[in-house]
Amino acid sequence: MTSIAEGARPAAEADLAEVVGLAAEATAELSELRGGRVWSRLEARPDPQRESLVQDFEADDALVVVGTIDDAVVGYGAIRVVELHDGSTVGRVGDIYVLAEARGVGVGEAMMELLIQWAGQKGCIGVDSLALPGDRSTKNFFETHGMVARAITVHRSLL
Repeated sequence: MTSIAEGARPAAEADLAEVVGLAAEATAELSELRGGRVWSRLEARPDPQRESLVQDFEADDALVVVGTIDDAVVGYGAIRVVELHDGSTVGRVGDIYVLAEARGVGVGEAMMELLIQWAGQKGCIGVDSLALPGDRSTKNFFETHGMVARAITVHRSLL
């Protein structure tokens, strides 16, 4: 019997093309959800995604990770240190995505643990992220990592 090894590691320069492709898939998938049309224009990774990912790859205050099954990259995550008004910092997970066919086996969990650990090493007082309304699986995923809602953004469409 063959065992499958899922895990996470910091992204390497050689992973950039795969991460860019995953970022495009994530944006396309989330844009279709409730709240996704505005999310994709306000909170999503800006276009060109490659350029913003390169900045995160190179920044001291950001980390990009990849999730793997065996040696195949099947997900990615990114976190950035954000300074608060009082000078303390939080780690903001702006990206966390796993290919649909690789979900439910621990890849996302491995990436999230790596991102949280990094934020702690950077002295962050907490970790934030965003789940779109009605995206129960993402909300549940974050809750398994001890994350709870601290604000709710409301919106009224004028289109």
